[in-house]
Amino acid sequence: MDLAKRVTGIKPSPTLAIAAKAKQMKSEGIDVVGFGAGEPDFDTPDNIKQAAIKALEEGFTKYTPVAGTDEARDAIIGKLKRDQGLDYERNQIIISCGAKHTLYNITQALFQAGDEVLIPAPYWVSYPDQLILADATPVIVETAEENGFTVTVEDLEKAITERTRALVLNSPSNPTGGAYTRGQLEEIADLVKKKDILVISDEIYEKIIYRDFEFTSIAQLPEMQDRTVLVNGFSKAYSMTGWRLGYAAAPAELVGAIAKIQSQSTSNNTSFTLPAAVEALNGPQDFVEMMVVEFDKRRKYIVERLNGMDGVDCFDPVGAFYVFPNFAQVHKRSFKGKLIGDSTGLADYLLSEAKVAVVPGIAFGADDNARLSFATSMENIEKGIDRIEAAIEDLE
Repeated sequence: MDLAKRVTGIKPSPTLAIAAKAKQMKSEGIDVVGFGAGEPDFDTPDNIKQAAIKALEEGFTKYTPVAGTDEARDAIIGKLKRDQGLDYERNQIIISCGAKHTLYNITQALFQAGDEVLIPAPYWVSYPDQLILADATPVIVETAEENGFTVTVEDLEKAITERTRALVLNSPSNPTGGAYTRGQLEEIADLVKKKDILVISDEIYEKIIYRDFEFTSIAQLPEMQDRTVLVNGFSKAYSMTGWRLGYAAAPAELVGAIAKIQSQSTSNNTSFTLPAAVEALNGPQDFVEMMVVEFDKRRKYIVERLNGMDGVDCFDPVGAFYVFPNFAQVHKRSFKGKLIGDSTGLADYLLSEAKVAVVPGIAFGADDNARLSFATSMENIEKGIDRIEAAIEDLE
């Protein structure tokens, strides 16, 4: 069978592949500690689940408008006004099947062959491949740990060409947990206005922040709302990964184009998830606060333990629920005469010998590192970190 060329240019999601392999080993009775999955280990709050159950019981099971119900879009408009002070109309909001789907629709609506899009690295695994599926060219711009894994204006400016259409910003970041201060965003905003490019701002982790960090959306800055495609969702803040609910807030012309694309793919969201989305945004927010407090305890523990290991350096994240430690020194060591070599070698070694699943950093454009999610119980974190430490000590 001859497949389309666009398929051969992309890779399956490595994070989902690692999670699947760990689950397979567990199903075989192997005690695996998984640090791979990017989803909260808390259940969806009961009030949100009850809103969906009520919708089902009342027969809310038919097609809905492609962009989402008025009630759901109004809830998003209210959230953006409360949290960011931004004013949107209904025709500037579209709800899709998760933030990943939202981002895919955006790339399909905006980009084509010849277009370049800047992506700071380390990056979330799907950004480059989604651009490739749109026949556009991802341009990777490196960041440094000493800058908190945030890109500098100087490096961005060097990467901009006459073909540059947009910049992807993920703050807080998956995989690093780095985030941009208001001052940094102001500098970036000045540059993108001068160069006349768009910003796709992935803000899915905006509620999960630590160390007194203050989240700012670049859309809040002067003259930036109409230049920003704001992407968010319900998966992380409300532990609703399986519900597949994400949204974009953007100029009406772009939202209309996304709706056209979506009408020919998924049509609408699953109908009874939309009342749950309304409840998530308009209902009590104490769950979010509780979850962040628990994540913060885990963050402090895992960062301290990793930084205590020989040859490991771990950045202390300000957001999300990942650590992205540097294992470059560990890669120079060997096990039974075989060199670890790189992040893939390390991930294979830890899974086979220590029964610990991590995601190799090469998937995020940083081969010296590995991503560990601390969205798992403290018991699992302690057990997994003990195993990693022992496995590193076993290396020659």
